[in-house]
Amino acid sequence: MQIYMYNCNIGFGFVASYKTMFTKIEKTCFRYKGGLFPSVSALLYCHLSYLGGFALILSLHPVPMVIGTFAVAHGMVIASYLIHECGHNTLFKSARHNALLGSMLNWLTGGCYGTFADLREKHMRHHVDNADVVEFDYRGYLARHSIQRKFVKVLEWLYVPAIELLMHGVLVFAPFLFEERKDQRLRTAKVILVRFSLLAVLFLYSPFAYLCYLIAYVIFLTILRFMDALQHNYDIIIGFDNDAELVKYRGDRDYEQAHTFSNPVSIKYPWLNLITLNFGYHNAHHSRPTTPWHELPKLHRALYGAQYEGRAPFIIPFRKQLASFHKSRVARVMGDGREAQGNLFARRLQDGSAVGANGVSFLTPF
Repeated sequence: MQIYMYNCNIGFGFVASYKTMFTKIEKTCFRYKGGLFPSVSALLYCHLSYLGGFALILSLHPVPMVIGTFAVAHGMVIASYLIHECGHNTLFKSARHNALLGSMLNWLTGGCYGTFADLREKHMRHHVDNADVVEFDYRGYLARHSIQRKFVKVLEWLYVPAIELLMHGVLVFAPFLFEERKDQRLRTAKVILVRFSLLAVLFLYSPFAYLCYLIAYVIFLTILRFMDALQHNYDIIIGFDNDAELVKYRGDRDYEQAHTFSNPVSIKYPWLNLITLNFGYHNAHHSRPTTPWHELPKLHRALYGAQYEGRAPFIIPFRKQLASFHKSRVARVMGDGREAQGNLFARRLQDGSAVGANGVSFLTPF
């Protein structure tokens, strides 16, 4: 009995020691109390899903390859939303540590051709200016090129995220296309060399494994653009220095909330929103942008109270999200400028006919 009690005391001592150590790490490194476990869990998951998925793909056995394709796709999804957290400095106390992690995770998402600093600056403009500000006007480009526009519309009809692929393609070559980014040419050339070499090695190992990665990337982009499409009906402003347009709604919190919409995967089963790291609680996020992802459900309940059951006009039922995504997949290519005016967009959200926006991902900072 004495030996048993002695061993128990040792065990409790180890537990207490580890608890003290983790508490010190959390207080020293992480921005918020209670942030260590959810942040580390999400980081571990996205890496295990991505690397484990690749291991399954590289096995070249059909069933594991299919599972691995979805695992890689979801690993990239979680990585992208962790990048979003890093952009808001919600993970670590140090902005430098957030930037370092964001830059590293961007290699998983394929967005590493652009810099994390540019990505963060663009996203902060989204919050401050209450607008979707872009440097490359893909709509203007497609309006001038009818063949490309028709080709893109066919791909979008087939559920291929052609606009997001176009925007990511421009991201790769942006330093060589835009004079103001010429200082990034050497860095981007090095990234292109590394990533294209890795893709070539994957193709040489197995064209089927390469195809699985491409499918995973398309799934990843589809999930991101599905979440982005209906969260705002902001004006789309061309040019980061277009102050004449940007000052209209800058800092207007009433305008911001009136033109922001929440698209959770589920209100009844909140745990399902972990699929997108709670990104669907978008009104709560815009109300307090420095709230970490794991606190957004609580903030949503605190802010909207009885409306939490999903009856509020700014909360889009998931089936309506799917309906809008399906019905408007071609119309969304060029968009509907009327939806930025009045309550038309809000009404359409509730009947599943909203068009929404394309090409506004925080991963494409231009």
